[in-house]
Amino acid sequence: MHFIETQQGFMDYIRDPKKPLPADIEPRRMKVYRELFFNNVNGFVTNAFPVLNSLYAEEHWLSLVQQFFSQHDCHSPIFIDIAGEFLQFLQQYELTENDPVFMLELAHYEWLELYIATVQSNQSQKSFSVDVLQSTPLQMASSAKVAQYQFDVQHISVDYQPIEPPQQPQYFCVYRDQQEEVSFLQLNPLTAQVLAFIEQNTNQHDTLMFDDLMAWLVECYPTMDNEVLYDGCVQLLSQMIDKHIVVTTR
Repeated sequence: MHFIETQQGFMDYIRDPKKPLPADIEPRRMKVYRELFFNNVNGFVTNAFPVLNSLYAEEHWLSLVQQFFSQHDCHSPIFIDIAGEFLQFLQQYELTENDPVFMLELAHYEWLELYIATVQSNQSQKSFSVDVLQSTPLQMASSAKVAQYQFDVQHISVDYQPIEPPQQPQYFCVYRDQQEEVSFLQLNPLTAQVLAFIEQNTNQHDTLMFDDLMAWLVECYPTMDNEVLYDGCVQLLSQMIDKHIVVTTR
């Protein structure tokens, strides 16, 4: 029990130096351990969220990472997992005067870029030709995600930090292209809605055919001419197929 208590005190102090120093341990050595752990976590978070980091004074950023380090229980030491844990932390975090109002959306945008860059391709998926669109099950590529934001996060920088969001929401597809580069495609609302519907069915492992997609669109837009809706859907899917955002199963 004494060993367990000492070990717990050791960990508590490493996470938060305001906690009591463990008994019989030299402060200088504890400082070395603490700096080693904290600097590693800070490095991971800073590298994962470079734009967000650039908007903070150094002391405010270190204070934010310290709060994450001391209060959030991470379950993995892997870089991409720590980035995801930091995003979870921000979802429960209360903004202060030092934090931008778009903090969570920008963090999600940056995390999504990292996720798409590192996610493994689904070997059961393959590209196909728009010529067989009518007879081919549709899926969202595992290396593509649709996202919606209130703020125009793609423009945020040290020189552009909006206080209010634009009038219209921002829609994106973040995907990995054939050269394994992460790309960002800004979408109109209809394209975002179609891709989100395909993505939802892909996640549920449902088989989605073009006719199913058209039936859903007709239901969503009952006042729109069916032929116009059909032509528009074929055109946008053709673009998504060319970019390997929409794929099919092997």
